[in-house]
Formats: sequence, structure tokens, C-alpha cells
Amino acid sequence: MENTSSDIRQLNEKIHQASAFVDLLNLELSKVIVGQRYMVDRLLIGLLAQGHVLLEGVPGLAKTLSIKSLSSAIDGKFSRIQFTPDLLPADVVGTMIYNQQKNEFVVRRGPIFANFILADEINRAPAKVQSALLEAMQERQITIGDTTFKLDDPFLVLATQNPIEQEGTYTLPEAQVDRFMLKVVIGYPTKEEELHIIRQNLNPQKMEKINPVIKPADILEARKLVREVYMDEKIERYILDIVFATRNPEDYKLQKLKPLISYGGSPRASISLALAAKAHAFMKRRGYVIPEDIRSICFDVMRHRVGLTYEAEAENITSENILSEILNAVEVP
Repeated sequence: MENTSSDIRQLNEKIHQASAFVDLLNLELSKVIVGQRYMVDRLLIGLLAQGHVLLEGVPGLAKTLSIKSLSSAIDGKFSRIQFTPDLLPADVVGTMIYNQQKNEFVVRRGPIFANFILADEINRAPAKVQSALLEAMQERQITIGDTTFKLDDPFLVLATQNPIEQEGTYTLPEAQVDRFMLKVVIGYPTKEEELHIIRQNLNPQKMEKINPVIKPADILEARKLVREVYMDEKIERYILDIVFATRNPEDYKLQKLKPLISYGGSPRASISLALAAKAHAFMKRRGYVIPEDIRSICFDVMRHRVGLTYEAEAENITSENILSEILNAVEVP
């Protein structure tokens, strides 16, 4: 599809107007969430690009508060599922129960039937529970007995995992981690932010309430526009170069990375990178994607899709180190 410059200009104006709600949302969320702009931005990108988010960070960094506040600001339904070793798939998706009055089995829906799902400490539950959640994420539907139910739209799963405790956890298999569009690693707040957090928590009557500023239907409209954001073929090729460099680094004069990578990004990585870049451009109120959008979102989309060999782990090399090398080596359009 050839876009003329006037088409792109019109699209740019349309998106500039349609994306105004992003500022409204940020303003509303900043009432209760101090700092953590990076995490909130990534949650919005996941929401706009129809992708799920895996958050990694130590406890107490406002992960639960962020998704709960986002849910309130969008007037959506929120569900929190605490993953534990004794959790069963039926505890997540629901089950058939026998109704004595009606003398029949009826469906009792599980907490997965909501717009925003917080899967807290996802790696604490066994594989069968994780896969029940992942079916919902991928297919956006649930089968209970012989009935299939469509899940609410928008549907966003935010899963958290704690990087410090590994006892009694079930590592997420690579194929399952690939279902998450973004893996966001969050750090501690700054001193100033933490001072503000202390003051806010010591004075609970001053804690502000989040008001709905948009409706779930507005998010569905915005998603259609995100897909319309213009992406030049040069940018598409740039995405392919980044993903292919994780598979065949020697083709990009990165022979030294070959023994460090056990597997590279799948086609899902390319799709996610393109969609997340469009959502990033939309949030910056632009109707077209620039290389900076790709570079900005690249680590979150790719860090969980690059497998490390034992050699890389022995040398304390992370997937971020590898991605930095690739971004420096691949030619920017």
C-alpha cells in the first residue's frame, strides 16, 4: 500500500486528536502511582497493542496498584489471582457445579472473566494452571465442560514474577513466556519518589481516588487506530534485521554472539515488535513509526525471546547485553 505524504499527514492529525486520552490516563494514574512511569507506559502499550505483559521486580514496587488503578481509570473489571502451588485450573477458569434445585450442572465462571487479570507470582503455580491461563491469553476464550465462552474485551493479563525467590517455583517454559508481548523489568524508585511514597502512605485520608476517564469501548477504538499507524518498509526491514540477528548473528558480523545464543526470536517477536512500536508511536501522538520507537521498545519485546547458552550464563552475559550489541551493529534506516 503506497501512502502519499498527504495521507500520512491526515493520519497524523487524526491520531494526534484520538490519542489525547493517553495524557488523561497518565494524569489520573499519577494521583496514586508515584514514579514508575516506565511500567505504566508499558502497560498502556500492552493494552493498545492487544498484548499481555510479564512484570519482573521485587515485592512492593506498585505492580498490583498500577494494574488496579489502570482498570479503574478505564472503568474495566479487575480480577486478582494469587498463584500458589495448590491452585487448580478450575480456580482460574471456573467449573461445572451441580445445582440441586434445577437438578442439572451449571457453569460457575472463574476470576478469568474480567478485563484486567493480575496473575500474581505466576511461577508459583504448576504447569497445568499456567497453561490454563495461557490458553485464555492466546485464544481469548475459555472452554468449561462442552461450552466455550468468549472473554471480555479488552482483555489484558499482567503476570508478575519475583526474581529473588526461586524455591518452590515452577519456571515458565520458553514457549509460554513467548506468549507475553512484553517482559518488563522494574527497578526501585528514586529517593525523591520514595519520600513522596512514604508521605502518601502515612496520610491515608489524603490518598486520592481514581476516577474513570475513558470506557473500555474507547480502548477498542484506539486499538483499531494503532493498527493504522503508518510503518514504512525501511522500518519493517529494520525489525527483521534485529530479529534475524538474534538467530544468525554471523550474518551481521556478530560472530562472537554465536556461542552465547541458544535460540533467537520467533516470528511472534517480529509481530510483537511491529505492533508495540505502532502503539509507542500512538502514545507519542504520532501517525507514523520512527526507528526510535523500535529501539525504545526492543528490550521489553525481545529480552525473554533470546535464549542464553551455559557459556553466556557462565560469563554473566544477559539477553540485554546481547540485544545492545545487536542494536549497535544493525544499521538504522
